Amino acid sequence: MNRFLKASIGTIQEMKELQTITDFFFELSVLKKLPRSGSFIAGISRPDTVGEHVFRAAEIAFVLAEIHKADGEHAAFLTLIHDNGETRIGDHNRLMNRYFNAGDAEKRAFYDQIRNFPKHIERKFRNAFDEFKAQKTIESKCARDADLLELAFQSKEFLEQGFSGKKNWLDNINGHFHTKIAQEIFDEMQKKSSTDWWQGLKHVPKT
Repeated sequence: MNRFLKASIGTIQEMKELQTITDFFFELSVLKKLPRSGSFIAGISRPDTVGEHVFRAAEIAFVLAEIHKADGEHAAFLTLIHDNGETRIGDHNRLMNRYFNAGDAEKRAFYDQIRNFPKHIERKFRNAFDEFKAQKTIESKCARDADLLELAFQSKEFLEQGFSGKKNWLDNINGHFHTKIAQEIFDEMQKKSSTDWWQGLKHVPKT
């Protein structure tokens, strides 16, 4: 028998951990359905979801960190988990944050989600969340830049679809990156169309 299949859940604590992990995996599905609230304000009837946002942002974070010779996997992980608390408190845009600070609530929600995880996993999740918020490591800065860059790319795509309110989002993001490469990618993105990537790929070669 595979040695990884030999582990059994025997103690009450282990049962609690198993239940918490299973519930957590179900809870993550909320991110797939939770709309990004800023898009509603911009007049978009079918906004992107938080789950869609973090998926692309995590890959962006990996690339940014690797360009900086940093830990790409770690930067991607920071990005993947930083919005997890929104399953319980919702997605809050900057207009909402004008009236209250959701940061403490998001942290409490995140910590509650993983409270009964195996301790070593809970510790890694907590450390990653706190590292992202502290913005002191190059990986956390790449993760934050990826968060902004993904918003910029999505805003550009919505703008091309006729949602003019997203122009303000792009203007606000410009110049707020921690890394030079993120700003350079943003500048390049501004020059291009979101459909440029497939131009030429549809050509059928002669046989």
